[in-house]
Amino acid sequence: MSFAKLITIAGIALVFIGIALQYAPWLLNWFGRLPGDIRIKNEHSFIFMPITSMLIISVIFSIVMALLRR
Repeated sequence: MSFAKLITIAGIALVFIGIALQYAPWLLNWFGRLPGDIRIKNEHSFIFMPITSMLIISVIFSIVMALLRR
């Protein structure tokens, strides 16, 4: 697969993801609320580290990329 084709497919996928998130925001209600996501809230600061959510997104992305390589 050529690099231009890969960039085009990635762009189209991002457009569809953007449309889905714009019109169906409930798709991301789980992000940042999983066990293992760290939220530290202070009266002056807020620290948010979505460790579990990022691991899940990484696994999904790795599976999709492995399928596209075949």
